Amino acid sequence: MTNPGLVPLVSMALMVLAGTLHASEPLATVASVDLKRYVGTWYEIARYPNRFQKDCQGDTTANYTLLANGNIQVVNSCRQANGKTDTARGKAKIVDKTSNARLKVTFFWPFYGDYWIIGLAPDYRYAIVGEPGRKYLWILSRTPKMSAGDYAEALETVRSAGYDPDRLMSTPQSER
Repeated sequence: MTNPGLVPLVSMALMVLAGTLHASEPLATVASVDLKRYVGTWYEIARYPNRFQKDCQGDTTANYTLLANGNIQVVNSCRQANGKTDTARGKAKIVDKTSNARLKVTFFWPFYGDYWIIGLAPDYRYAIVGEPGRKYLWILSRTPKMSAGDYAEALETVRSAGYDPDRLMSTPQSER
């Protein structure tokens, strides 16, 4: 005779195990990124909490500019609790020149972090950025607000990449 209370526990354990196994798989990136289309301003819609953005309360943006040497200038900014804007300037270099989807970013040389584009709308209206350890994650949009349909698509990409969508925190954006 089967213990009816055990079935839900076993089911939950299998789901957790499946999620853990999925998260340990190599992180896939998009097949190709046209850097000329990718550069410009992106609005942060949601992110995994992280220590270097702990003071950011909203209006978080990333502005990318393609440099003559093929690298990318990065200017990230956000509104802090005191209302002031915090800005960080850095550079990104392309690691995978075949796809342009794997980059390394530095704001404090010689330390670089992985910046992998794991989701990208065909018209570049939103992007999902992560890294192989799945510790960091950002959902970015070309506009301060993202449609519900686009956000649902992004969450499905996040989930299928082995990230936990429940860890995402929304980023407030002021009306512009």
